Amino acid sequence: MNSAARIEAFLEMMSAERGAAENTLSSYRRDLDDASQEIPGGLAGAGAADIRAYLDDIAARGFAPTSQARKLSAIRQFFKFLYAEGLRGDDPTGTLDSPKKGRPLPKTMSEADTGRLIDRAAQEAGDAGLGDSERLAALRLHALVEVLYATGLRVSELVGLPVTVAQRDDRFFMVRGKGDKERMVPLSAKARAAMRAWLAARARVPAFADSAFLFPAASDSGYLSRQVFARDLKGLAARAGIASAKVSPHVLRHAFASHLLQNGADLRAVQQLLGHADISTTQIYTHVLEERLVRLVNDHHPLAD
Repeated sequence: MNSAARIEAFLEMMSAERGAAENTLSSYRRDLDDASQEIPGGLAGAGAADIRAYLDDIAARGFAPTSQARKLSAIRQFFKFLYAEGLRGDDPTGTLDSPKKGRPLPKTMSEADTGRLIDRAAQEAGDAGLGDSERLAALRLHALVEVLYATGLRVSELVGLPVTVAQRDDRFFMVRGKGDKERMVPLSAKARAAMRAWLAARARVPAFADSAFLFPAASDSGYLSRQVFARDLKGLAARAGIASAKVSPHVLRHAFASHLLQNGADLRAVQQLLGHADISTTQIYTHVLEERLVRLVNDHHPLAD
């Protein structure tokens, strides 16, 4: 059975036994056919050195690490099938390392744009010309934005906050995050003031009176959905003259971390504030630290230009 026939047998198995979608099968076919054409003698009889040479070749051709990893994954699945079916006595992909994909830098906002966004939220919350429902929505959005930027909470943590956080009016509060772990996060004076204003408005809405959540809503969860907050935040960005495509709750969380580091915070402290279990997760921000160190040397080293 030649390589083409074995590839067809593999695709039939993926379709019949694993229910692979048509798009998945097409992707496998393209990747396996390309490898079979490029490897002398075809893919089915290739050894580890042949496959490694092929991976080096597609890297040299400019394929992104994600594309290289996808092609290797298809090849691995193919050889697992051949081995399981007794069509090969070995799996030549067992010793091959996956290409390193790298980690994209987090999208963030400048301090100036973040300030404009928050100032716009405060302006709208204080607009006496708004109707009752519009003013209620503006006060809620202002509180959400101030608290998010002050704490760096995950959006799911933010929208599900208990009302007791605002009732206590403390400078810090405990939040339960991923893995059911608790951590302490700070509240700025502006965030506490925005929450008090929202709490006063919230108290005047009978439907919210018995809710245990700070941001209640008529939803299955009982609190504001992440999607509604994200939509409202993008609308606020547009009104503040900031491209809405660049703004999301997650971007504001990244801004919180980046701005802390830019202004001298320790990476491990930021790890704790973000609720990252592993420091390696927080190390996506090392570019911020590198920029800070360059600035420090340029500004203070006696031999700097």
